[in-house]
Amino acid sequence: MPLMKSWITSANSADTDFPLNNLPYGVFSVGDDDPRCGVAIGDMILDLAAAEDAGLITLTEYPLFDVPFWNEVMEEGPAVWAALRDRLTQLLAQGSADQDKVTPLLVPMADATMHLPMVVAEYTDFYAGRHHATNVGTMFRGAENALPPNWLHIPIGYNGRASSVVVSGTDIRRPWGQLKGPNDDTPRFAPCARFDIELEMGAIVGTPSDGPLTVDEADAAIFGYVLLNDWSARDIQAWEYQPLGPFQAKATATTISPWIVTKAALEPFRTDTPAREFELLDHLKDTGPMLYNIDLSVTLAPAGKDASVIARTNYNEMYYSSAQQLAHHTTAGSPMTPGDLLGSGTISGAEKSERGSLLELSWGGKEPFTLDTGDTRSFIEDGDTLGLHGHASGDGYRIGFGPCTGTVLPALDDPYKR
Repeated sequence: MPLMKSWITSANSADTDFPLNNLPYGVFSVGDDDPRCGVAIGDMILDLAAAEDAGLITLTEYPLFDVPFWNEVMEEGPAVWAALRDRLTQLLAQGSADQDKVTPLLVPMADATMHLPMVVAEYTDFYAGRHHATNVGTMFRGAENALPPNWLHIPIGYNGRASSVVVSGTDIRRPWGQLKGPNDDTPRFAPCARFDIELEMGAIVGTPSDGPLTVDEADAAIFGYVLLNDWSARDIQAWEYQPLGPFQAKATATTISPWIVTKAALEPFRTDTPAREFELLDHLKDTGPMLYNIDLSVTLAPAGKDASVIARTNYNEMYYSSAQQLAHHTTAGSPMTPGDLLGSGTISGAEKSERGSLLELSWGGKEPFTLDTGDTRSFIEDGDTLGLHGHASGDGYRIGFGPCTGTVLPALDDPYKR
């Protein structure tokens, strides 16, 4: 699909994340105004509450944009999702008859503060990247036992904390936790010393379910995607994870990008999952291209210094798609809710430069790497800003997600001091 031209000039640039082909959804505010829903177009944001009030968008008999989150639109289902996208395209396309009416409703993106785009109902994180799972398994269990016996048959995951999901730009406080390192005779309570990130995509469930979904039904239920950073306290994780898996090590924060890129915008970039070593059971089998060709990168900027790209990879490296993860999630009858967030698992490629976590890049801290600034890192240091970046490349345009960043603050001197 070629670039769709907009009367908003900045949306026609090959460098923008937000051409007319994209139209991602977010929640923004300006100054002391209340947060409200908007759509990104070039370097501007269209205020959808104002557009609805002006009668430019009428999708239902009742208002959809009188709340500062996208859950209500999600609950309306795919027919309304498609109608909204069609109407926004009409309003913003080159030659639109409504240009004069829309122009006063545009807000410069540079003036806006972004907020979480939805109420996160629940959060589940998966472990579905084969290269990441192999690397981590090799470090902890040896190459011969790198993948657990079930890994090639089901997407492994754990239920995380929706309450600690934050929007890009939110500072992240280094956590305290119970640790027991190789030189410790007994556990101790101390700040995390091996703080890390994980480069992931997040799928947002748009329609409710009550009972198992097929892979195709699960795919249809996904509203859109965000970049997702699963902040991870590796030393806390190493002590706590057996036998029930991550708990406090993953509870500090999960950062997502501010814009939800809809599944419709990503349709031209669908691609197949990797070849299977074992045939999946019928309820998880691939039914077509379920992944997306999305280029991804990770940057690290020490305090007061320029950012260095420390990894580049692609979403097509995932072993299981979000549709397969969602289908598996529902097999026991667990109801899904609009606003449920599913983390893909760390996205790493086969090469060292394609590893989506510092744990892998430094091989557990044994192989520190050097930034463009000359600084070295094994894990995150206080003051570091970590960024995730991603876009799909079309014919003269790109479909991007906006930034997904967080700066690490020092641990509290005493977490129990009031």
